[in-house]
Amino acid sequence: MNSTIYVNRLHAVQAEMNLLHLDALIVSDPQSIWYLTGIWNEPYERMYVLYIHTKAPLILFANKLFNIPKTDFQIIWYSDADNATEILSKHIKTSCTTGIDKLWPARFLLPLMSFCPTIHFKLGSDCVDKVRACKDAKEQLLMKEASHINDICIQKGFDFIRRGITEKEVAQYIDAQFVQEGADGPSFETIVSFGANAADPHHEPDNTTVKEDDCILIDMGCKKNHYCSDMTRTNFFHTAEKLSSKMNLHTAIHDIVRTANEKAEAMICPGVRLCDIDKTARDIISAAGYGDYFTHRLGHFIGQSDHEQGDVSSANSACVKEGMIFSIEPGIYLPGDFGVRIEDLVLVTKDGCEPLNHVDKKWKLISKK
Repeated sequence: MNSTIYVNRLHAVQAEMNLLHLDALIVSDPQSIWYLTGIWNEPYERMYVLYIHTKAPLILFANKLFNIPKTDFQIIWYSDADNATEILSKHIKTSCTTGIDKLWPARFLLPLMSFCPTIHFKLGSDCVDKVRACKDAKEQLLMKEASHINDICIQKGFDFIRRGITEKEVAQYIDAQFVQEGADGPSFETIVSFGANAADPHHEPDNTTVKEDDCILIDMGCKKNHYCSDMTRTNFFHTAEKLSSKMNLHTAIHDIVRTANEKAEAMICPGVRLCDIDKTARDIISAAGYGDYFTHRLGHFIGQSDHEQGDVSSANSACVKEGMIFSIEPGIYLPGDFGVRIEDLVLVTKDGCEPLNHVDKKWKLISKK
């Protein structure tokens, strides 16, 4: 762990541990272990943890089957014939308060509690999650690269749409374009929704075909070099010369959602409360008479996972900090009719925010026959 970037991240986590009065922390999330050491490993059902103590060197516990590169901190190896939890327990310092990762399975935690009856265990994930929430310069660059690919591929996705095409066909095409443009693949299941299907915020693409005056909602993201992108745009399939009264209503609702998105982004800067950002967007939609149809939080944090700890919601009174990256995605969903969602990722800067998506948010007409 010679790189300064990992040392700085570790020191930041240890500072958070001190604030929570934790002597030690057991980290089991492979993404967090990679974040703190640069070592990537997928353990599947086997125990794999990083043991952090505020006053002792790091220790990584790993199965002998894992392909772990040589490192400058201690690795405790175990085999499938060993009791991995018991081995871990022998290296935990007695009479200390130890934080546990929120993802650690009970099949490891409960035996460890039996082996270490004098240890006070408590949830300690915030120590890493709070540090991961503020992206450093390297992470910001990686997320901008992933969002650039997303910008390219959503344009390709809308250009691919023509009369009679199915949601599944468009989703599969977008996923293929991710790889073609240099991404590892999608960061979550690509959502393509036509017409009334867009009233379901998490609709799974099916064999529904696009029809005249349908809205077309695409929510998509890719992953590259461990980091994710995410974006939603909503357009309309319309080939006639004039807009119908139905289309006029739908485009007007789209404008309401876009305004909510833009006003929320405009107020983002360090020190603003996340709940107040949510309120700004929600108040705009409520004032237009559609408050009951905005059915989810305004946004979520993102990084190595498409949904990381932290959100932009009425329940989160935490303040925005420089380096945070989260989504701003207001929506209006009218059951049986249609739905609109507009989503950007924003990077918090020292005096505002920088959207990572650059695809126009204003509605467009898709008219390929």
